[in-house]
Amino acid sequence: MGGKSVSLAKGEKSKGEKPKGKKSTGARFRDLSLWFVLVAIVSLFFADIFLYQPDPWEEFTRIGWGMVTPFWPDANELLMSALYTVSFALLGVAVSAALGVLLAIWFHWRVVRVFSAVIRSVHEIFWGLLFMQVFGLSALTGLLAIIIPFAGIFAKVFSDVFHQQSSATVDTLAGSSRLSRFFYGWIPQAWPAMRSYIRYRFECALRSSAILGFIGLPTLGFHLETAFRQGDYSEAAAVFWVFLLLIGTVRFWFYKKLLPAYLLGAVFMLPEMPPVNASFVWQFFTQDLWPSPLLNGDLPGAMSWYGNVLADEVGPALIQTIAITQAALVLSGVMALAWYPFASRWLVGRYYWVGRFKLLVLRSVPELMLAYLFMLLFGPSALPAIFALALHNGGLIAFLLANHSQDASSQQRLDSPSGLARYFYQDLPQRYPAFLALLFYRWEVIMRESAMMGVLGIATLGFYVDSAFEEIRFDKAFFLILVAAALNVIVDSLSRRLRRAAGLKTPRM
Repeated sequence: MGGKSVSLAKGEKSKGEKPKGKKSTGARFRDLSLWFVLVAIVSLFFADIFLYQPDPWEEFTRIGWGMVTPFWPDANELLMSALYTVSFALLGVAVSAALGVLLAIWFHWRVVRVFSAVIRSVHEIFWGLLFMQVFGLSALTGLLAIIIPFAGIFAKVFSDVFHQQSSATVDTLAGSSRLSRFFYGWIPQAWPAMRSYIRYRFECALRSSAILGFIGLPTLGFHLETAFRQGDYSEAAAVFWVFLLLIGTVRFWFYKKLLPAYLLGAVFMLPEMPPVNASFVWQFFTQDLWPSPLLNGDLPGAMSWYGNVLADEVGPALIQTIAITQAALVLSGVMALAWYPFASRWLVGRYYWVGRFKLLVLRSVPELMLAYLFMLLFGPSALPAIFALALHNGGLIAFLLANHSQDASSQQRLDSPSGLARYFYQDLPQRYPAFLALLFYRWEVIMRESAMMGVLGIATLGFYVDSAFEEIRFDKAFFLILVAAALNVIVDSLSRRLRRAAGLKTPRM
């Protein structure tokens, strides 16, 4: 034949050709995002969204005036509350970080992974309500409420950090015990990342410590809730600004050299511990937390009891909790993508600090405080919870994305586009994988917070937990807490599977 013919064998692919049916990374990210948006839209039809206030803007005006006219009659009282808040956070993080390291060492055991997932899936408010029945409004209640879930969080994060380290140094310790390999091999390598995360988790502990005041502990949240309930928004603003100042200045006073002195001072600053009857503690955990049919060996009666609680309370609460979670998750993503460019100097120039200050406020204020504020404006429906969760988590994700954008700006070309083109065509495509990873990472957290919102009267799982404690139905409260934990474990597992399927790496906090 005059020319050389070249043909491909059946089933053979030309170089660079994408296999049929194989989606590109961008297409997978697009489809995943659209599915979550669709689920969020459907969830809105199930969420209890209703405006109870006829004119919320009048109340909003009073709150706004209070925010610019802060006043507190007793400065010593406010200072003591701030010190209590810091003390709970410091000791809680110190103990939970140590426990987290120990759990991370044996995180390859399934029982340790499940145990860590369960304890971190229960919100600090629920732990506080549980231990308050035994230890009252004491220091031990506040510390345990922070230590237990934070230990599970540290275990998960530290385990991920260890897996990201090089094994070359550890290989030289072959033959040593597992503890030796970790303390002389893995931990020294991972320490910079661990130290950075401990600092971040301390900020989270400050927020947790503050909101424990909503159940009566003498932290800043106690005075904030009291001032809001009394309609004294100037006093509420004073508490708010003190808390924001506390969070915003952490980097200036949280020095590792002073940490021993801080911890020693925190021990002496804790509220007094009332005497505890050991027999009462034993009775609470062995009898009060379990329904009487189960204690009497009546298995059919116990199944009937659990079935009634599932039908009457768990079912409606789950619908509201999941609906709020999904709506808040997508709204958090929308807000994060809209806000982060205004906090990146590379994208908006020298006025980026305005955007960073806004994100500092949003990520510093606990969701419960924001929800309480919106509840005063719109009433106890799902709307305040969705707004509060979206503002806080959207602000946090936007802050991290802005940091990533800043870090990558030094690697950009001089002929990069400017303005909106720089955001839409250059920076956003680079940030989107990290954005999705962060959103999936916060999914579990938003679910925990959605369940907890019930303590404000919103019809999520926390509402029924709080009601059960008020009715001294400890067995029902404990069962509802276990349901909330199981829901979070499921969401955490689903989030990890979706991250792996989409090829997303563990987000850098």
